[in-house]
Amino acid sequence: MRSYPSLILSALLVIAGGISAAAQRPAAPAGQRPATPAPQTPTPSAPATATLPMSKMAVIYSDSFLDPKTGIGKFSIAITKLNGEFQKEKDNLTQMQTRAQQLTDELGKLQNAPAGTPIDQRTVQTKADQLEQLKKDIQRKGEDAQAAYNRRRTEIFAPLQQEVGNALEAFAKARNINVIIDGTQVPLLYAADSIDITAAFIADFNAKNPATAAATTPK
Repeated sequence: MRSYPSLILSALLVIAGGISAAAQRPAAPAGQRPATPAPQTPTPSAPATATLPMSKMAVIYSDSFLDPKTGIGKFSIAITKLNGEFQKEKDNLTQMQTRAQQLTDELGKLQNAPAGTPIDQRTVQTKADQLEQLKKDIQRKGEDAQAAYNRRRTEIFAPLQQEVGNALEAFAKARNINVIIDGTQVPLLYAADSIDITAAFIADFNAKNPATAAATTPK
Protein backbone atom coordinates (compact mmCIF):
# COMPACT_ATOMS: atom_id res chain seq x y z
CA MET A 1 0.00 0.00 0.00
CA ARG A 2 2.10 2.83 -1.23
CA SER A 3 -0.46 5.44 -0.48
CA TYR A 4 0.52 5.47 3.19
CA PRO A 5 3.36 7.80 4.11
CA SER A 6 6.49 5.86 4.23
CA LEU A 7 9.43 6.61 6.52
CA ILE A 8 11.65 9.29 5.04
CA LEU A 9 15.20 8.32 5.86
CA SER A 10 17.44 11.21 4.78
CA ALA A 11 21.22 11.48 5.07
CA LEU A 12 23.91 13.97 4.16
CA LEU A 13 27.37 13.16 2.88
CA VAL A 14 29.88 15.74 3.99
CA ILE A 15 33.27 15.46 2.34
CA ALA A 16 36.13 17.51 3.73
CA GLY A 17 39.33 17.92 1.78
CA GLY A 18 42.68 19.24 2.92
CA ILE A 19 44.03 22.38 1.30
CA SER A 20 47.74 22.89 0.83
CA ALA A 21 49.32 26.31 0.32
CA ALA A 22 52.67 26.86 -1.35
CA ALA A 23 55.16 28.92 0.67
CA GLN A 24 56.33 32.09 -1.02
CA ARG A 25 59.79 33.74 -0.70
CA PRO A 26 60.04 37.56 -0.38
CA ALA A 27 61.16 39.31 -3.59
CA ALA A 28 64.83 40.57 -3.78
CA PRO A 29 65.48 44.34 -3.95
CA ALA A 30 65.77 45.81 -7.45
CA GLY A 31 69.16 45.30 -9.09
CA GLN A 32 70.21 42.48 -6.80
CA ARG A 33 70.20 38.81 -7.45
CA PRO A 34 68.14 36.79 -5.13
CA ALA A 35 70.16 35.52 -2.24
CA THR A 36 71.01 31.87 -2.38
CA PRO A 37 69.19 30.20 0.44
CA ALA A 38 71.30 28.42 2.97
CA PRO A 39 71.18 24.65 2.77
CA GLN A 40 68.54 23.27 5.06
CA THR A 41 67.82 19.81 6.24
CA PRO A 42 64.73 18.63 4.37
CA THR A 43 61.70 18.22 6.63
CA PRO A 44 58.76 15.99 5.86
CA SER A 45 56.00 18.00 4.21
CA ALA A 46 52.31 17.61 4.91
CA PRO A 47 50.37 15.65 2.30
CA ALA A 48 48.76 17.76 -0.39
CA THR A 49 45.32 16.37 0.39
CA ALA A 50 43.81 14.80 3.47
CA THR A 51 42.74 11.18 3.39
CA LEU A 52 38.97 11.02 3.10
CA PRO A 53 37.06 8.52 5.25
CA MET A 54 35.29 5.75 3.39
CA SER A 55 31.51 5.94 3.79
CA LYS A 56 29.61 2.69 4.14
CA MET A 57 26.32 3.26 2.37
CA ALA A 58 23.12 1.23 2.28
CA VAL A 59 19.75 1.39 0.55
CA ILE A 60 16.36 0.65 2.06
CA TYR A 61 12.87 0.65 0.55
CA SER A 62 10.48 1.87 3.22
CA ASP A 63 7.33 1.07 1.23
CA SER A 64 8.17 -2.60 1.85
CA PHE A 65 7.47 -2.02 5.55
CA LEU A 66 3.74 -1.98 4.72
CA ASP A 67 3.66 -5.29 2.85
CA PRO A 68 1.09 -7.44 4.73
CA LYS A 69 3.11 -10.63 4.19
CA THR A 70 6.79 -9.65 4.22
CA GLY A 71 6.70 -6.24 5.88
CA ILE A 72 6.85 -5.01 9.47
CA GLY A 73 4.20 -6.79 11.50
CA LYS A 74 3.29 -3.77 13.59
CA PHE A 75 2.43 -1.79 10.49
CA SER A 76 0.07 -4.53 9.34
CA ILE A 77 -1.67 -4.47 12.71
CA ALA A 78 -1.91 -0.68 12.65
CA ILE A 79 -3.43 -0.67 9.15
CA THR A 80 -5.96 -3.33 10.11
CA LYS A 81 -6.91 -1.34 13.21
CA LEU A 82 -7.25 1.89 11.24
CA ASN A 83 -9.38 0.37 8.50
CA GLY A 84 -11.55 -1.39 11.08
CA GLU A 85 -12.35 1.89 12.81
CA PHE A 86 -13.63 3.36 9.53
CA GLN A 87 -15.39 0.30 8.15
CA LYS A 88 -18.83 1.65 9.08
CA GLU A 89 -18.24 4.93 7.24
CA LYS A 90 -16.95 3.00 4.25
CA ASP A 91 -20.04 0.77 4.19
CA ASN A 92 -22.38 3.76 4.44
CA LEU A 93 -20.67 5.49 1.53
CA THR A 94 -20.80 2.30 -0.52
CA GLN A 95 -24.55 2.02 0.09
CA MET A 96 -25.06 5.66 -0.90
CA GLN A 97 -23.05 5.16 -4.09
CA THR A 98 -25.11 2.06 -4.92
CA ARG A 99 -28.33 4.02 -4.46
CA ALA A 100 -26.98 6.84 -6.63
CA GLN A 101 -26.21 4.35 -9.39
CA GLN A 102 -29.73 2.91 -9.14
CA LEU A 103 -31.28 6.37 -9.51
CA THR A 104 -29.01 7.08 -12.47
CA ASP A 105 -30.13 3.87 -14.18
CA GLU A 106 -33.81 4.58 -13.49
CA LEU A 107 -33.55 8.09 -14.91
CA GLY A 108 -31.73 6.75 -17.94
CA LYS A 109 -34.53 4.30 -18.68
CA LEU A 110 -37.19 6.98 -18.32
CA GLN A 111 -35.35 9.48 -20.49
CA ASN A 112 -34.57 6.89 -23.17
CA ALA A 113 -38.02 5.30 -23.26
CA PRO A 114 -39.47 4.63 -26.74
CA ALA A 115 -41.42 7.45 -28.27
CA GLY A 116 -45.05 7.45 -27.20
CA THR A 117 -44.36 5.80 -23.85
CA PRO A 118 -46.29 7.67 -21.13
CA ILE A 119 -43.83 9.25 -18.67
CA ASP A 120 -44.73 10.96 -15.42
CA GLN A 121 -42.57 14.08 -15.47
CA ARG A 122 -43.11 14.57 -11.75
CA THR A 123 -41.54 11.17 -11.13
CA VAL A 124 -38.60 12.05 -13.34
CA GLN A 125 -38.05 15.34 -11.54
CA THR A 126 -38.33 13.70 -8.13
CA LYS A 127 -35.72 11.11 -8.99
CA ALA A 128 -33.45 13.77 -10.48
CA ASP A 129 -33.70 15.84 -7.30
CA GLN A 130 -32.98 12.80 -5.16
CA LEU A 131 -29.93 11.97 -7.25
CA GLU A 132 -28.59 15.52 -7.05
CA GLN A 133 -28.99 15.63 -3.27
CA LEU A 134 -27.46 12.19 -2.91
CA LYS A 135 -24.39 13.24 -4.88
CA LYS A 136 -23.92 16.23 -2.58
CA ASP A 137 -24.26 14.03 0.49
CA ILE A 138 -21.74 11.54 -0.87
CA GLN A 139 -19.21 14.28 -1.54
CA ARG A 140 -19.67 15.92 1.88
CA LYS A 141 -19.59 12.70 3.87
CA GLY A 142 -16.69 11.42 1.80
CA GLU A 143 -14.63 14.53 2.52
CA ASP A 144 -15.46 14.38 6.24
CA ALA A 145 -14.56 10.70 6.41
CA GLN A 146 -11.27 11.29 4.57
CA ALA A 147 -10.30 14.12 6.92
CA ALA A 148 -11.11 12.01 9.98
CA TYR A 149 -9.23 9.06 8.48
CA ASN A 150 -6.12 11.17 7.89
CA ARG A 151 -6.15 12.51 11.45
CA ARG A 152 -6.52 9.05 12.95
CA ARG A 153 -3.85 7.65 10.64
CA THR A 154 -1.39 10.25 11.94
CA GLU A 155 -2.27 9.39 15.55
CA ILE A 156 -1.67 5.69 14.97
CA PHE A 157 1.33 5.86 12.68
CA ALA A 158 3.37 8.71 14.18
CA PRO A 159 4.63 6.80 17.26
CA LEU A 160 5.22 3.66 15.19
CA GLN A 161 7.22 5.62 12.62
CA GLN A 162 9.33 7.06 15.42
CA GLU A 163 9.91 3.57 16.83
CA VAL A 164 10.99 2.25 13.44
CA GLY A 165 13.23 5.28 12.88
CA ASN A 166 15.01 4.71 16.20
CA ALA A 167 15.41 1.02 15.43
CA LEU A 168 16.87 1.77 12.01
CA GLU A 169 19.40 4.16 13.52
CA ALA A 170 20.48 1.50 16.02
CA PHE A 171 20.61 -1.08 13.22
CA ALA A 172 22.91 1.16 11.17
CA LYS A 173 25.23 2.02 14.06
CA ALA A 174 25.62 -1.64 15.00
CA ARG A 175 26.79 -2.39 11.47
CA ASN A 176 28.95 0.71 10.93
CA ILE A 177 26.62 2.06 8.25
CA ASN A 178 27.18 5.78 7.77
CA VAL A 179 24.49 6.62 5.21
CA ILE A 180 21.10 5.08 4.45
CA ILE A 181 19.16 6.17 1.37
CA ASP A 182 15.44 5.47 1.12
CA GLY A 183 14.98 4.18 -2.42
CA THR A 184 11.23 4.75 -2.08
CA GLN A 185 11.76 8.50 -1.75
CA VAL A 186 14.92 9.09 -3.78
CA PRO A 187 15.09 8.03 -7.45
CA LEU A 188 18.02 5.63 -7.90
CA LEU A 189 19.62 4.91 -11.24
CA TYR A 190 21.33 1.84 -9.86
CA ALA A 191 21.85 0.16 -6.50
CA ALA A 192 23.56 -3.20 -6.04
CA ASP A 193 21.53 -5.86 -4.23
CA SER A 194 24.41 -6.24 -1.80
CA ILE A 195 23.70 -2.85 -0.20
CA ASP A 196 19.91 -3.34 0.06
CA ILE A 197 19.21 -3.81 3.79
CA THR A 198 15.39 -3.80 3.56
CA ALA A 199 14.78 -7.49 4.24
CA ALA A 200 17.51 -7.69 6.89
CA PHE A 201 16.14 -4.70 8.80
CA ILE A 202 12.53 -5.92 8.62
CA ALA A 203 13.58 -9.32 9.97
CA ASP A 204 15.63 -7.69 12.74
CA PHE A 205 12.80 -5.33 13.73
CA ASN A 206 10.13 -8.03 13.74
CA ALA A 207 12.32 -10.28 15.88
CA LYS A 208 12.89 -7.54 18.47
CA ASN A 209 9.39 -6.03 18.27
CA PRO A 210 6.78 -8.80 17.92
CA ALA A 211 3.66 -7.81 16.04
CA THR A 212 1.52 -9.15 18.90
CA ALA A 213 2.56 -6.09 20.91
CA ALA A 214 -0.14 -3.47 20.29
CA ALA A 215 1.04 -0.20 18.82
CA THR A 216 0.86 2.71 21.22
CA THR A 217 -1.78 5.21 20.20
CA PRO A 218 -2.53 8.55 21.84
CA LYS A 219 -5.99 9.11 23.28
